[in-house]
Amino acid sequence: MSTDALSPVSSPESSAELPAVLDLGYSFCPNDTFIFHALHAGLVRGPLPVREVLEDVQTLNEWAVAGRLPMTKISYRAYFEVMDRYVALRAGGALGRGVGPLVVTRGDVQDLNGRTVASPGALTTAELLLRLVFPGVNVIRMRYDEVMPAVQRGEFAGQPIDAGLIIHESRFTFHEYGLTRLLDLGAWWEQETGLPLPLGAILVRRDLPQDVQRDLNAAVRASLEYAYAHPDAARAYIREHALEMSDEVMQAHIDLYVNPFSLDVGEDGERAVRELHRRAVEVGATRPAVGPLFVE
Repeated sequence: MSTDALSPVSSPESSAELPAVLDLGYSFCPNDTFIFHALHAGLVRGPLPVREVLEDVQTLNEWAVAGRLPMTKISYRAYFEVMDRYVALRAGGALGRGVGPLVVTRGDVQDLNGRTVASPGALTTAELLLRLVFPGVNVIRMRYDEVMPAVQRGEFAGQPIDAGLIIHESRFTFHEYGLTRLLDLGAWWEQETGLPLPLGAILVRRDLPQDVQRDLNAAVRASLEYAYAHPDAARAYIREHALEMSDEVMQAHIDLYVNPFSLDVGEDGERAVRELHRRAVEVGATRPAVGPLFVE
């Protein structure tokens, strides 16, 4: 969809006028298309009709900083930059155990401090975790699906690359590029904190009425419940946007990233988000929280 077609709601200083159709941004990834298919297709009802806006997560992160969409998928790391404008839904997000980003290399690299790593974006949870482990790392940023080819070549735009930070379905396919895993950042986080790893959230504008925020949360949860109850209903929609994934990788992606935390973030999920935010503040990566982190 052309960005010219997107109409942001009014500024957070005033109560938002409800649009006739609510623009909902999410990624092409199978976990997102699985969750949102029923809502997008009108198979479950929400407080407003929704219009899909499909983009990669880094673009959605950047759009959220600009306040472009009234409802959007976003990295939790990016959420920390827009908490004054948006609040997270309790449903629809990506948290869990064994779901973290991986650091991959072509050779025997151990310490990444002072080395250059291909990153999928400054506002990704993955890059925040990388910097928590290796504070002296250098990064070159690119779209997430460009990371593995760049590591395989050992360069990007003429600059040398020592390792790559991979997310999404790349964790299932990096062996095909001849790459080896150096570190599982999710496993590191779980060992450090004992908590699930927060990856992505669904945000709504804080200036939307609270009853609309709550109803949108219920609609997202209902959409996921419909997907669980009718697993074949979304298959064609998921396949349409799954790029060149095999059916096995597509299903593995859904099985990994869609879990009970996607229905409701829960107490452990809330604690995990607060801990990630606390550590980001502690290292000077972001500022303290503004308002409740989740729709009440």
